[in-house]
Amino acid sequence: MAAARRAAAADPRAGFRRPAAESGPAVPQGLLRAARKSGQLNLSGRSLSEVPQHVWRINLDTPEEAHQNLSFGAADRWWEQTDLTKLILASNKLQCLSEDVRLLPALTVLDVHDNQLTSLPSALGELENLQKLDVSHNKLRSIPEELMQLPHLKSLLLHHNELSYLPDGFGQLVNLEELDLSNNHLAEIPTSFALLINLVRLNLASNQLKSLPADISAMKSLRQLDCTKNYLETVPSKLATMASLEQLYLRKNKLRSLPEFPSCKLLKELHAGENQIEILNAENLKHLNSLSVLELRDNKIKSVPDEITLLQKLERLDLANNDISRLPYTLGNLPQLKFLALEGNPLRTIRRDLLQKGTQELLKYLRSKIQDDVTSPNDEPPVTAMTLPSESRINMHAITSLKLLEYSEKQAAVIPDEMFNAVRSNPVATVNFSKNQLNEIPPRIVELKDSVCDVNLGFNKISSVSVELCLLHKLTHLDIRNNFLTSLPEEMEALTRLQIINLSFNRFKVFPSVLYRLLALETVLLSNNQVGSIDPLQLQRMDKLGTLDLQNNDLLQVPPELGNCETLRTLLLEGNPFRTPRAAILAKGTAAVLEYLRSRIPA
Repeated sequence: MAAARRAAAADPRAGFRRPAAESGPAVPQGLLRAARKSGQLNLSGRSLSEVPQHVWRINLDTPEEAHQNLSFGAADRWWEQTDLTKLILASNKLQCLSEDVRLLPALTVLDVHDNQLTSLPSALGELENLQKLDVSHNKLRSIPEELMQLPHLKSLLLHHNELSYLPDGFGQLVNLEELDLSNNHLAEIPTSFALLINLVRLNLASNQLKSLPADISAMKSLRQLDCTKNYLETVPSKLATMASLEQLYLRKNKLRSLPEFPSCKLLKELHAGENQIEILNAENLKHLNSLSVLELRDNKIKSVPDEITLLQKLERLDLANNDISRLPYTLGNLPQLKFLALEGNPLRTIRRDLLQKGTQELLKYLRSKIQDDVTSPNDEPPVTAMTLPSESRINMHAITSLKLLEYSEKQAAVIPDEMFNAVRSNPVATVNFSKNQLNEIPPRIVELKDSVCDVNLGFNKISSVSVELCLLHKLTHLDIRNNFLTSLPEEMEALTRLQIINLSFNRFKVFPSVLYRLLALETVLLSNNQVGSIDPLQLQRMDKLGTLDLQNNDLLQVPPELGNCETLRTLLLEGNPFRTPRAAILAKGTAAVLEYLRSRIPA
């Protein structure tokens, strides 16, 4: 208690007077007694609007029981008990913290996350023993300069606040190892960040950054850098010299290219999806000997260099929704590759049904084609449902021989009747009306109900699914991504053969309930919507569901019971605002996530 006494030296009676009666909720005496013994006090989730004064004075004032009983056993000698080192005030209704926090100078951990704080007391700067400060999920607009005086601070969590600037003195926190500034309003980073040479994890996601200071490369200990969801158009070339960097997140920015990484020998994960990257060069890849995850989905990449086969430790490669028309067959020789996503590309040489068979079958196919990878430049590529319209004219040959009805990328508001008239009695298996300006599903599609099994209506302006679509009883694949859908009709329950549905980039706020009743579904792609919850018990009934993509939605929590969905082989949850499972667990893959969720199910 010596430290606490020194903090109150100005008041010689502090340790002996009884505290005056105070307003607000009282803290149970049992908790205070236990805290005097353990040095830890947890007051989270108690609806506190203010911190009772006797909490700040816990190591100064005579305990209540001392006024009632003057005989103490060895275990009750309060004057010999421990200074408070850990105080948890999370998930209350606190709007401010008292300057009296200085009366707890022995604190090493202070957790006040999930409150309503708009400012912090300058007295925090006097807590010279503080090692971890969590003030996330509040309403802070600024940080007191005094906070920069904490010499032993190792973890500072400021995410989910309203910060628009940071003090220039941030570089004084030289022992900082973890700094989370995500989900604020920051438009720039102080150059003094370069002095944070012991920083291991830096999270800048979901801010308003247009650039990063080149001096950030001086952070020689940095292993994880997250810049997701900003406005970055370029990345400093010096970033590529950060030899300790293991995880780099650049998703959801405005990047047109990737930097070269000559010194990032330890980089294991590179996430750069949802940018505007057009070219993937050999120079971007050839030094990344340790890379195990490369995520480049939703860009504009047109080709993949042969040098990608140098990434011998690559386990996950996500190239979905790009403009890739051809893959190097040698990709099949990557020995560790377990997950390969290619959907949404205009691939010429790989049939869509092969894409749906999974990574191992796809790699097997690529390996089988290595010897045949010599084609004439005049060879006409086969027409598939993913073939770009510029490469294929609509003709009777496509309808009669390929069973394909294709009218895409025409910017058409309606599909001409001539298209349906041309089908006549020919059975059409595949329909591709993607990348137009359709406001509704063409009613005449019902004329194809006895033969069509694959329908692509992606990249239109469709706001509802018509009854006519629900009559396509042989439908197995439905792609309706990038539209304006907010719900699905109950009539879709009639699509009993539906195996794959792509609803990404729509406007769903809830998981469509009818999907729970489509028991043949194997793949549900619902990324980039606004889904706030899922029903794990109903998902368990979908006993053929192998892939569930819920990335970039509004899930505030992941129900532990989801871990019981034993058929899931691919579960994608990144980009949601939930706190658990943490990113480190998500990065380990689906099996690890499901195991974690099962461990959280109440006994």
